[in-house]
Amino acid sequence: MTHEEHHAAKTLGIGKAIAVLTSGGDAQGMNAAVRAVVRVGIFTGARVFFVHEGYQGLVDGGEHIREATWESVSMMLQLGGTVIGSARCKDFREREGRLRAAHNLVKRGITNLCVIGGDGSLTGADTFRSEWSGLLNDLQKEGKITAEEAKKSSYLNIVGLVGSIDNDFCGTDMTIGTDSALHRIIEIVDAITTTAQSHQRTFVLEVMGRHCGYLALVTSLSCGADWVFIPECPPDDDWEEHLCRRLSETRTRGSRLNIIIVAEGAIDKHGKPITSEDVKNLVVKRLGYDTRVTVLGHVQRGGTPSAFDRILGSRMGVEAVMALLEGTPDTPACVVSLSGNQAVRLPLMECVQVTKDVTKAMSEKKFDEALKLRGRSFMNNWEVYKLLAHVRPPVSKTGLHTVAVMNVGAPAAGMNAAVRSTVRIGLIQGNRVLVVHDGFEGLAKGQIEEAGWSYVGGWTGQGGSKLGTKRTLPKKNFEQISANITKFNIQGLVIIGGFEAYTGGLELMEGRKQYDELCIPFVIIPATVSNNVPGSDFSVGADTALNTICTTCDRIKQSAAGTKRRVFIIETMGGYCGYLATMAGLAAGADAAYIFEEPFTIRDLQANVEHLVQKMKTTVKRGLVLRNEKCNENYTTDFIFNLYSEEGKGIFDSRKNVLGHMQQGGSPTPFDRNFATKMGAKAMNWMTGKIKESYRNGRIFANTPDSGCVLGMRKRALVFQPVTELKDQTDFEHRIPKEQWWLKLRPLLKILAKYEIDLDTSEHATWSTSAGSGLEKLLCKHLWSEGNGLSDHGQLTP
Repeated sequence: MTHEEHHAAKTLGIGKAIAVLTSGGDAQGMNAAVRAVVRVGIFTGARVFFVHEGYQGLVDGGEHIREATWESVSMMLQLGGTVIGSARCKDFREREGRLRAAHNLVKRGITNLCVIGGDGSLTGADTFRSEWSGLLNDLQKEGKITAEEAKKSSYLNIVGLVGSIDNDFCGTDMTIGTDSALHRIIEIVDAITTTAQSHQRTFVLEVMGRHCGYLALVTSLSCGADWVFIPECPPDDDWEEHLCRRLSETRTRGSRLNIIIVAEGAIDKHGKPITSEDVKNLVVKRLGYDTRVTVLGHVQRGGTPSAFDRILGSRMGVEAVMALLEGTPDTPACVVSLSGNQAVRLPLMECVQVTKDVTKAMSEKKFDEALKLRGRSFMNNWEVYKLLAHVRPPVSKTGLHTVAVMNVGAPAAGMNAAVRSTVRIGLIQGNRVLVVHDGFEGLAKGQIEEAGWSYVGGWTGQGGSKLGTKRTLPKKNFEQISANITKFNIQGLVIIGGFEAYTGGLELMEGRKQYDELCIPFVIIPATVSNNVPGSDFSVGADTALNTICTTCDRIKQSAAGTKRRVFIIETMGGYCGYLATMAGLAAGADAAYIFEEPFTIRDLQANVEHLVQKMKTTVKRGLVLRNEKCNENYTTDFIFNLYSEEGKGIFDSRKNVLGHMQQGGSPTPFDRNFATKMGAKAMNWMTGKIKESYRNGRIFANTPDSGCVLGMRKRALVFQPVTELKDQTDFEHRIPKEQWWLKLRPLLKILAKYEIDLDTSEHATWSTSAGSGLEKLLCKHLWSEGNGLSDHGQLTP
């Protein structure tokens, strides 16, 4: 790596100016995006300006457009809303207003605009861009700008980021703010559930989403609601009958409450609105249940952003800067969006068009088309919801096949949600479903019972593992396990767990040679806070742990900001896997995150101490350092704490915190509930098919590699991968996959923490990338060299 290359990244923005504004309804995570735009802009040598109060500030100019500094975005990451303000703006809709806005930009030499807002705000930006040369001509004619100024600002670059809690923008999997809004909704649903159960009530909850039912749909999956009304999929004409039948069936099965979710834009097949009051009145009139309505309103926009939104906002902000600085007069206005796990650039107006097409399809009552345009993930959610909420479980007792469900490894939030959907989808398909307590040990000891529909009622929102889970591996108990498989007539196994679930699966494969009884299909659903199961980019429970770490770091930062000159060293879980430390570092704004995958030496520790010494000279007098529990056997948390304490004498004092098992607890986040629910459903569908395939002479016999799989999230799809095929991709000694997509995000952490990384370290292998966005390529090329020279094949995704 040469100085020239490093220099290229640091000089990309020299002589350029970027303005950033937030417009339309606020969304949590907008601040993370603003912070990233400012810091990466400054890193590349550009000047960055805040535009306060959205487009209104652009029109009014003056004090509303202010230059940003590195420190001016400090402590913004954990704040909800938008710090620079947003306003609805009539003036910008008129050409006169846009003329004033153009004048304000030209006078400051700003030719790059980053707009964070909904589709209306982004359309406004595109109009502004297409009129730009006309506006400059007028300004020049009126003598407001010189020919020289007009020449310098001959074209305007526009990049949009979608900040909207409704997730109503086509072209991106998630908009900034959606995940946080789901967090708010779920907190409330959980709270209401406890009171509803006490009084046997029915609750009708109205959530935001005028034209988009995403929040309502995911909420209903995440809380196991009885019914959901969304604008894209109006109910059939006899829905009143169906709904009341459904509610009373739930009650007769022993449930003490009903929850109905209504999107504010819900309609029937004829386009007539269905309001939460309508639903309440129907239930009271027909069933006489004690029914209450709660309209969530603006609570959904409030509060602190979730870890997901902070990382999403940060990544999108970085990509936006790159898109602006690489822009030419011919590049169309683009929007940065999330596709799977990749930040990608898409043509702005095409995305706006598709978004408008959905609304148009709905108003023309072409609901199937609207659903298709919303994309694959939305349709998956809808299919799973319909199965779990609308299909009647068969009454007959004789099950088609017998499938057992178990948890293996350490507890992880979301395990129960996965068990629930596996059991219920199994019952809907007519199977007999058994649950196994305490993992492989329970399978050996015969701690097995049959589960009915209501056995798993209310499990979605519960943390930990209700079935009980152990790290014991099956090999030493093959005799007893085989006996119980025969005794209980188990024809398939769904194993929900962490790395032990995977190694256990490999042992079962081996054991098939000796024991015919083990020749049954099995599938593993990755569930561990460490996110270290080969074959999946995500595992159930990691998102919850990440949010727990984030909340704790926020509180610690607050304490440090009060005391001043204090550095906190925080130890996170994860075994040898640095996922939690890295992602929490990004989401909490850490100065460094030490992990095993990226070896560090005493020189790196020294550089970090020096960085913190310099930082104490600024207005930001505090530091946050994360350390993964097994990142280095000699440089322990205590060692690093002692080193920092000694080196920081008289400049800063240090404190340490080991987060420990709180990272495995807590109520699962919306992401983990939804992910676990979809994984459970998908696993059970696969299982039923596999058992049918494996019939030989009246009994099940499965001994092909593809009858023992890990179900994982890869790029954008859920895929089944034989456990034996994943062997080569695994580092068994350290219990991690050999290639991990999130390592690509590490350079970002350093830049956002303002490291003057002088990278003339030729003994390191440089980053090799074959995938990733413009930014990630650029960073990898210029900014970072990675010690272990892992090559990467773009395993980048949810």
